[in-house]
Amino acid sequence: MAAEFAQVQQKYAEEAQKRVKAEGLAQFQELSQSDNDRLRHLADDIWADHAALDAQTPPLSPGDCPKFLIAGAGIGGILAAVRLIQQGFTADQIRLIETAGGVGGTWYWNRYPGLHCDVEAYIYMPLLEEMGFMPSHKYASGAEIRKHLEAVTKKYQLEDKILYRAQVDKFEWDEGALQYKVDLTTWRGPKGEDKGSLSVRAEFVFMTAGLLAKPQIPKIGGVGLAGFQGELFHTSRWMYDITGGSSSEAFPDLSKLAGKRVGIVGTGATAIQVVPCLAKYVKELYVFQRTPSAVFSRGQKPTDPAEWATVSEQPGWYDKRNVNFSQAMSCCLPEGVPDLVNDEWSNQPAYRALTGDPEFATVAPEQVPEVIGKFLMLDAENMARLRQRVKDVVKDPDTATKLTPWYPAWCKRPTFSDSYLETFNSPHVHLVDTDGKGLDSISASGVVANGTEYPLDVLVLSTGYRSPALDGGDPAIRAGVKVFGRGGRDLSEKFATEGIATLYGVATNGFPNLFWLGVAQSPINPNHCYVLDTLARVSAYAIGTSHMRVGDGSTTQSRVTVEVDVAAEQAWTMRILQGAARFATLSVCTPSYISAEMGPGSMGHGQSQEDLIKAARRSPWSAGMAAFLELWAKWRDEGKMEGITASAA
Repeated sequence: MAAEFAQVQQKYAEEAQKRVKAEGLAQFQELSQSDNDRLRHLADDIWADHAALDAQTPPLSPGDCPKFLIAGAGIGGILAAVRLIQQGFTADQIRLIETAGGVGGTWYWNRYPGLHCDVEAYIYMPLLEEMGFMPSHKYASGAEIRKHLEAVTKKYQLEDKILYRAQVDKFEWDEGALQYKVDLTTWRGPKGEDKGSLSVRAEFVFMTAGLLAKPQIPKIGGVGLAGFQGELFHTSRWMYDITGGSSSEAFPDLSKLAGKRVGIVGTGATAIQVVPCLAKYVKELYVFQRTPSAVFSRGQKPTDPAEWATVSEQPGWYDKRNVNFSQAMSCCLPEGVPDLVNDEWSNQPAYRALTGDPEFATVAPEQVPEVIGKFLMLDAENMARLRQRVKDVVKDPDTATKLTPWYPAWCKRPTFSDSYLETFNSPHVHLVDTDGKGLDSISASGVVANGTEYPLDVLVLSTGYRSPALDGGDPAIRAGVKVFGRGGRDLSEKFATEGIATLYGVATNGFPNLFWLGVAQSPINPNHCYVLDTLARVSAYAIGTSHMRVGDGSTTQSRVTVEVDVAAEQAWTMRILQGAARFATLSVCTPSYISAEMGPGSMGHGQSQEDLIKAARRSPWSAGMAAFLELWAKWRDEGKMEGITASAA
């Protein structure tokens, strides 16, 4: 057993090393930043109804001053608004700014065939209990989630409070007025290309930019992707005019692809869902792979109304089910308590190497090798069963070998499908494995890989998004906003010189009335939606309770400030530092967006002690989501608002 375990670890290291590139994250290019018109336009908003948006009365005019201005109308922005409303504020006090032509964030942009949430819909879809909504399946389709989010904005009267096709450029604190001056860029016109500017104010501001929001492509030689003469698009902007079908369907009819040779670059979570859909319609399908995904079974099923009645019968069921899931993921379910979700996520005993848990909440540097070893042992049986699953499902032994992942389960987000691996049993579906190297080049007529040219009619780019690592945990960089607080201090300058410092990962001293939803110094969980919900509740509670305790106690009063204390953010940062070493589990990983495309042993290589400490300060909360929920509930229930100073001028 020990010899076999050692052989597996050696294989992990060998396979990871194949995928290390000196360019790191620079091997990719953000689509919207391309200097090539064709590539840059692949990131355009193809879903916006520009004429209808132009006809709307804008919810913001020059000089307006709403109480709350929220940058983003994805799940995070919507939850921030709803949780404020539940604290007693009104929709009329809130405005949201959204770059897209509709709500939903990632669920607005991504509309590719087969799209579903990979976490159970009963815990993923926000505000199910408040909406009284029953998802149609255990894992809801993207179209269903998008419609649900639209329904949420309607229920909470936010529909006409959202300024679409607009970007916040700057938040600047005005100490005299106790408001933020806000500069925005707007786009109007029949193609959304008429650029304008708008200046407003707001008492409180939020940043809610998503983690994976900016589509990227690899930099490839030859004629480059722009020189490919066939049809070309990114999965985040699926072009149904090329493929046939509609974004309103979970499994659209892609009949326009009949008789065509189609290639798809990438085999991550998106491709796992897209490939089976493409295979049903195309003449020949070529799947270009750098690193195989870990593909576990899905177990999709329609929601049984009788079962749903049991799931949702008790008030507070949504939170209880999420807490239960978080406990299961941290391996800390109380004895005798059943695993309510009980799917393949629950069968990932070592995924807490990435998301945290109470057992290894604080780890001394000298303990790191031992902790990594424990997680590798925890994961051994799980990944062995996965490798056996590939052998059992894929009939051709050579193809099965190439589809077998060799890395610990926490190194890349696991995927789930009951049709992806099976698709490679079809004779017209061809796996082109590059053994970690990636593509050689692009020709005018196709893709060159392993020295062979593959002529194609259509090339689909399933190449993911800019890594969250690029913003260094700074929410202003992630949102593309310049933020200036007291005394004109730049938020990014504060974090760059001192390192990240927050309370619960949502606010920092020197920047009153500024909140954000991110990952640095916050919990992480496979169900990111519930993380966003939790951070939105923390922020809304702090704001709502502050209003109750100062001035006239009303939610309509102005000139209220809410700010994190220096001592509180220092104490929280110290707690984050105490748990940072446990995330050295990523040091054994194959390159991916999670590891910032770094290979085994390269984390922290060549960095100064100061830079290492700064990197540690932007670590997530180390004890897992369940422990964070307990800590935040205790803080709330004590009612002291410890670490927060509120005042009314």
